[in-house]
Amino acid sequence: MSKYRKKPVVIEAIQWKGNNFNEIVYNFVGIICGERVDGKLDIKTLEGITTADINDYVIRGIVNEFYACKPDIFKASYELLEEQTNVD
Repeated sequence: MSKYRKKPVVIEAIQWKGNNFNEIVYNFVGIICGERVDGKLDIKTLEGITTADINDYVIRGIVNEFYACKPDIFKASYELLEEQTNVD
């Protein structure tokens, strides 16, 4: 049996804080999502509509697909390459 190592990939992600809907929509042009009254975020993924809870990360993958990721899995899987700052 052969062994394989997963290739490193660079993704873009924004943590859903419950109050940054406009930031997600602005940065992820083309994502069809909706903010719910219960604080959750509905996002369109390759598998259909999924829900991100507050503190989940919304990720744009390598083929421009979107998905949600729980904070503990995100922190175990990804490391920060560069911090983005908002310039007004």
